Amino acid sequence: MTKLSQVPESELLRLDNQICFSLHAASRAFGGVYRVILKDLGLTYPQYLVMLVLWEHGELPVKQIGAYLRLDSGTLSPLLKRLEATGYVRRARSTEDERSVTVELTEAGTALRERAVCVPQKIVEVTDLSLDESVMLQSLLARVTGSLDAAAPRD
Repeated sequence: MTKLSQVPESELLRLDNQICFSLHAASRAFGGVYRVILKDLGLTYPQYLVMLVLWEHGELPVKQIGAYLRLDSGTLSPLLKRLEATGYVRRARSTEDERSVTVELTEAGTALRERAVCVPQKIVEVTDLSLDESVMLQSLLARVTGSLDAAAPRD
């Protein structure tokens, strides 16, 4: 196993050698593919992520959706507003705490799940990864995310 100290200094700052850039490039490539696949559902990728959370967990406070997706309310609120305008979700002030807004699926939002079931399969197909490789990649990314979260300074 090569140690970082053994890598020539001239290679350290090469763009292609940066993990962050590889993740960024893969994310952008995923975005392009998702844009095409999700077009038939009338969703953007961030809207799809919100729907995934709601299909999995049901009615949730906006704050909890943000925690699952690692999004702040300033980013999440416009997404939810657009999803509400399409008729997929309904937002309401919590009766227990009027500062909190909850989000629930509408009938149309629940029905959309049936049409979205094919999305993960299409994504796995275009990545050219086996199912085992896909699971391994997700595991590695979860480990990297955990390590980065632990290393990040707290606000």
